[in-house]
Amino acid sequence: MSTFHAPVNLADRLAQFSELWSQKKVADLNDYEVKLAKLKGAFVWHSHENTDELFLVISGRLTIQLRDGDVVLGPGELFVAPRGVEHCPVADEETAILLFEPAGTINTGDAGGPMTKAAETLD
Repeated sequence: MSTFHAPVNLADRLAQFSELWSQKKVADLNDYEVKLAKLKGAFVWHSHENTDELFLVISGRLTIQLRDGDVVLGPGELFVAPRGVEHCPVADEETAILLFEPAGTINTGDAGGPMTKAAETLD
């Protein structure tokens, strides 16, 4: 079977890396990227002016801090941070997530800084 028709096993892909806050692209869908990341600690407050951002927790717990309250996610739960809404992901324990966003979306949005990284493709 060609890789074009092969399923993506998320557990296998997560086992391929250990870096925190480093997005790994595992699929493309039209003009969108499907990415995995492992998180621990706090990210940076940021927003994406032109796109929503979908967070799906695979394992662990993720808090999406918003200026008007927090959203806490466990395995199998997702949250969409609306475009233009400032948010800060925080994980008290190592957490694996799936992200879904337009290709080329900068992980730190409008904040920039040392945590800005382009997504790497996992084979």
